[in-house]
Amino acid sequence: MIETRSFVARVSMPMVSVAIVVGLLTGCGGDDKKDKAASQTAAKVNKEEITVHQINNVLQQQRGLKPEMAASASVQVLERLIDQELAIQKAQEQKIDRDPRVVQQIESARREIISRAYIEKVGSGAPKPTPAEIKAYYDSKPALFSERKIYSFQELMIEADTDQITSLREALAAATDINAFVEYLKVKNYKFGGNQASRAAEQLPLSSLDEIAKMKNGQALFSVTPKGVQVTVLAGSRGQPVDEVRAQPAIEQFLLNERKRKLVEDDSKALRKAAKIEYVGDYANGAPKSLEEKLNVSPTRSPLVDASASATEYVPPAPAPLASAPVDTAPAEPFTASSPSGKALQQGLKGFK
Repeated sequence: MIETRSFVARVSMPMVSVAIVVGLLTGCGGDDKKDKAASQTAAKVNKEEITVHQINNVLQQQRGLKPEMAASASVQVLERLIDQELAIQKAQEQKIDRDPRVVQQIESARREIISRAYIEKVGSGAPKPTPAEIKAYYDSKPALFSERKIYSFQELMIEADTDQITSLREALAAATDINAFVEYLKVKNYKFGGNQASRAAEQLPLSSLDEIAKMKNGQALFSVTPKGVQVTVLAGSRGQPVDEVRAQPAIEQFLLNERKRKLVEDDSKALRKAAKIEYVGDYANGAPKSLEEKLNVSPTRSPLVDASASATEYVPPAPAPLASAPVDTAPAEPFTASSPSGKALQQGLKGFK
């Protein structure tokens, strides 16, 4: 199973929008001490104050907020904060904030916020990639850039048990075309679903992209999944290369995210090595048995692990044409700096696991 993680830096709100918000909430003129103190207060709810800083903090979390929208957005945020403050005050009167479950959730949120801030601080030390490094990455991934293609796939998701995987693999290899394989599934009463999709190179898993780029029409990928098997047949492809100039922003962000991820990973390993960690009680020997029974999972491996072959493999091309059903060949989204970003480059075609 392919698992990837990326570190995404926080995007701050443009300063111009912050200035608009402050101007809206504080008004014009007045530069004495009283006005300066009042400039930080947006509203008073009974005895409590809601500040401009609180509003800005919420606005900073709204990605893509345009400066001209900041003023109206700030008013909406203020109204929500007022409603929130009223609810908090009533909850405190009823001592809801002392409820054990609420206290536990607050502590959990506090730990998450602090640990995330630390991780962001560690990741911020990653150096930006140089132009030479960006070019080297571009040259090393022709299937992703200079020889980029848009692929049309036919996909079959099949429910199967472990002892049925080998027979499915053999049936696919022996089928004259995808329709023949579908008929086999029907005769054997397999539960399955079909799908047709068009995917660009950057939407496929990096670990499989080079192999997929070499596939010919009619070839298939046989993948073991948690619920059974996925068969992905290449119906066709068309070239849509991306030059180095257009690819540069995406490559730069991807490489930077990878460096941040590596820094965080290494730091975590160092912290664990320096710390004294002792598992006690039911966790001394792994997950508690009661938890395994409740979740109905095995502590060792998935029951659908196929020990006889790799999870994903090629099946020889079918000698007959593919299914006659139409395949989606709509143009893919234009390749921009936000298209194959760090996230897009690491998220692959579902089912290739």
